[in-house]
Amino acid sequence: MAEHDKEDSVIESVKEKIQDHDTSSDSDSDSDSDHGKPKSESDSLKSKIYRLFGREKPVHKVLGGGKPADIFLWRNKKISAGVLGGATAIWVLFELLECHLLTLVCYFLILTLALLFLWSNASTFINKSPPHIPEVRIPEEPVLQIAAALRIEINWAFSVLRDIASGRDLKKFLSVIAGLWVLSIVGSWCNFLTLFYIAFVLLHTVPVFYEKYEDQVDAFAEKAMIEIKKQYAVFDAKVLSKIPRGPLKGMKKD
Repeated sequence: MAEHDKEDSVIESVKEKIQDHDTSSDSDSDSDSDHGKPKSESDSLKSKIYRLFGREKPVHKVLGGGKPADIFLWRNKKISAGVLGGATAIWVLFELLECHLLTLVCYFLILTLALLFLWSNASTFINKSPPHIPEVRIPEEPVLQIAAALRIEINWAFSVLRDIASGRDLKKFLSVIAGLWVLSIVGSWCNFLTLFYIAFVLLHTVPVFYEKYEDQVDAFAEKAMIEIKKQYAVFDAKVLSKIPRGPLKGMKKD
């Protein structure tokens, strides 16, 4: 009996070694397969990561991918700082110093015309040719391109407003109403120039901050969206579902 028990213990130890070897080989093969995953699978996994507002493109592409995106993301710090400094100077000039646009334009034109007039007349006394004043004309093609782009954006905005007003999506309707209400409150606190300047500063700070801390912000936004959806589901069940929506779709017309 003792020899039989000894053989059984030996057999069990051998089985355990074999199982340990199999599990280690499986783990090695799994790790090898992970390292040997094709790039498309890794890209698909990355694409499944939650991105803010359902974004699928990089932040630079979302902002247009051109020079404005370079400025907003501070690709060239000198140009970005110069643009932001110029906007700050304009805001200080018109908001803090309370200058008026028409007055400044008139003063600038008076000063420019006076300098050119004096220079043209003084050149006859100092025996120099009068200064050449270049002819300024607005090119037609850029103006047409800007007008076409504005027309497309305005038509898109009208179609969105029409779709919202049609009552097909109550959630979108309520979100737009809430956004306009918040915007009206913010507009009552400051004038249009200050509001435009705040939006300009946000464009120069929020995108570059988001690009730097993209993963952390997206993770926090995912948790926030889950909580918002839960609260909206409760609100929908208690309030929105009780609002009459007109005749039922399943009813037959006579």
